[in-house]
Amino acid sequence: MSDSSTLPPARLRPEAELARDALSAPVLARAARLARWAGPDTRVDAGGGLVEEQLPAAAEQLGLSGDDAAAYASEAWRIAVDTGLVEITDEEAGTVGAGEDLALLTGGSPQDVLGVWLTALEAVLADASVPDLDDLVDAMAEGGEVDLSSLDWDPDAESEFLDGVLGNLYLLTVGEDGPGDAPVPLPALAASVIVPSDMGEPSNEVLEQVSDAMMRLDDQFRLLEPVGLVEYQPVDEALMADADEEPAAPVDEADVTRYGMVRLTSLGLYGLRARLLDAGFDAPAVGDLADKGADALLDGTAPFPPAAAHAETELWLAGRGPLDAARELLAAACGLDPGAPLRRLRCQQALSLVGAEAEPALREVLDDAELGGLARVWLTEHGARDVPAPSQDMVFWLTIDTVAAQLAAEGNSEELRALVEGLAQQHSGFFDTAWRVEHPATPDVLEAMGRLHPDKKIAKEARKAAFKARSQQGG
Repeated sequence: MSDSSTLPPARLRPEAELARDALSAPVLARAARLARWAGPDTRVDAGGGLVEEQLPAAAEQLGLSGDDAAAYASEAWRIAVDTGLVEITDEEAGTVGAGEDLALLTGGSPQDVLGVWLTALEAVLADASVPDLDDLVDAMAEGGEVDLSSLDWDPDAESEFLDGVLGNLYLLTVGEDGPGDAPVPLPALAASVIVPSDMGEPSNEVLEQVSDAMMRLDDQFRLLEPVGLVEYQPVDEALMADADEEPAAPVDEADVTRYGMVRLTSLGLYGLRARLLDAGFDAPAVGDLADKGADALLDGTAPFPPAAAHAETELWLAGRGPLDAARELLAAACGLDPGAPLRRLRCQQALSLVGAEAEPALREVLDDAELGGLARVWLTEHGARDVPAPSQDMVFWLTIDTVAAQLAAEGNSEELRALVEGLAQQHSGFFDTAWRVEHPATPDVLEAMGRLHPDKKIAKEARKAAFKARSQQGG
């Protein structure tokens, strides 16, 4: 995933709802409870952790019991310190007090709460990239240092692996071709970062790597669920049993859910987007452009999938009157630069959401060389009377502009292939006229038509026309 490309826009819930989710996430809720419980008698060790004799009381405060209660209480305390809910007032004496950020959880804005939660998330993500602590203890060298080579553990590589998995989960969630809110099978998610995109049938070695990655992710997602990042159904314990052991109950080998299922929560979507933005990615959210000008809307939605562009445009239109919105959109759609055809396509799509009140704006541009064809289409579709017929030059200019926009939006798609076939079939001698169209994209459009049309004779005509158009434009 390149940090220079624009990611599909995320559809985020209101910050007030996300803040409520953050406050109820077990990791932050436990940390806040311990921060409020701490008092003058609370003592910490040199590392800021609760002293061992106070862990039982902390666990009781959290309603925890069992063998792992003290460990969970210790973790909750560490999160409280890391997030600033607790601060160490005297390192030598080991005393603590309420941190400045504790008041934000009750008196701060939703954005303040989410800021505290993001800090907690970073702490948990760091934990998730660390191998089992028992292995760390076993790997201690005589000098008291950890021998990382004996662990076969590269901290940077492990963090990069988890970031890659979470990045792919984000893309699957926001992309229109992905499962959206539906859970993703863990094997598919592991394969997305292990199996090369150009590999046909994965080799046994690659499949073994995917299996190992699944087991790592199973441990990691178990850690990430309590912070509210994901909802996770763990791998079936029976799958990890020794081959010689009999399963406790009959199992359905075809049930993919047994191999783990993970879903990014609404809060998790917010959190991963925040991390992507911090890392320099262009990670938009639907609604970002609602208060911007029409030029920002048309350029900003240019790379969006259709449904996301539609949602963004609806929000933009909601804050404007139909006539003013139409005039602003039409003005922003002008131009002969490489991005102009796609801007006009987005303008046309936006105008399809505007009612008949916008008619005067469309009539004002009927004589405009760039917008006249678009205006006639809109007026005809809205049942307007006395719409002047377009000239042949305008028809062909609009055709070239439309194909150029589709090329920019979708590339060599099946829809574009069908459009190309239809144009060549409907217009006798299409290429004899098309190469003369004074549109900057004419040579590229005709070359694309030659590449896409399945009929070799027609494809050759298109390529010859593209050569003429390029010569005419001095290319």
